[in-house]
Amino acid sequence: MKKAFIRLHIAVLLAGLTGVLGRLISLNAGLLVWYRLLLTVPSLWLLALLRKQSVGIGRRDLWRIFGIGGIAALHWVSFYASIKYSNVSVGLLCFSAIGFFTALIEPLVMKHRVDRVELLLGMLVIVGILFIFQVDPHYKTGILIGLVSALLGSLFPVLNKRVLRRVSSENVTLYELTGGFLVLSVLMPLYLYLFPAPSLLPGLADWGWLLVLSWACTVLAFNLSMSALQKISAFTVNLSYNLEPVYGILLAFVLFREDRYLGGGFYVGFFLILLSIVLQTLRLWRRRALRASGSKATYPPAQSQ
Repeated sequence: MKKAFIRLHIAVLLAGLTGVLGRLISLNAGLLVWYRLLLTVPSLWLLALLRKQSVGIGRRDLWRIFGIGGIAALHWVSFYASIKYSNVSVGLLCFSAIGFFTALIEPLVMKHRVDRVELLLGMLVIVGILFIFQVDPHYKTGILIGLVSALLGSLFPVLNKRVLRRVSSENVTLYELTGGFLVLSVLMPLYLYLFPAPSLLPGLADWGWLLVLSWACTVLAFNLSMSALQKISAFTVNLSYNLEPVYGILLAFVLFREDRYLGGGFYVGFFLILLSIVLQTLRLWRRRALRASGSKATYPPAQSQ
């Protein structure tokens, strides 16, 4: 159990590192994501073959997963664009707005009532982001792009829920990233026309950081999460990933000293967002405890997203 928690938090730390790598890699956001997928997708297919993983899925699910993968790729592009137009800390704080958009979108897709508490906690995040926007207006472009990223990021986990009832999480990840790569490859000429890049090829340092981003922060992080799921519940895994922006911001403070350039408005906004995460975590723990005390039945863990 202890080793599982260590693996899980290494995976969360690696996820937080992705924002830092977005600043270190000199490519524009679209090319960064395209090269990330170029390295990641063959690696995942090779691992699947080595494990003799069954990769067969129905045609209907295939096209649906490819579409969700396209949304995920666009989420990554806008996430890195947010960092490029502002900084790592601001981009990661905007990423936290996913909870607000999920509270609005999930009831529409899954056809159930809006959870008012989740909506209020999500609005607390939005208030924190707006506070940063008002106090530090020079980050406004990055913040607006970051909110678009959060909106896109809230879509694919919700859409995944129905697919995960029929397809394993390993195959969903495999085909989604493959679909994201194909969709982004089709869109790349238009993207480069709208956002020209001085160079289409990564430099030597960029290749090194791309390998870290693809193999460590994507392939290794996914495998560590799946390994942790064998010992601890998906519920605990999902809660732990709330720490992703916190880890990323702390890394940005240490590596780039972004704390020197952020005013009081950032810290007020950060506190509000952190408060929202803590309250949601406590709420979910309490709900799970009440469920466990009300029934002796065991509950299978939800599929990891």
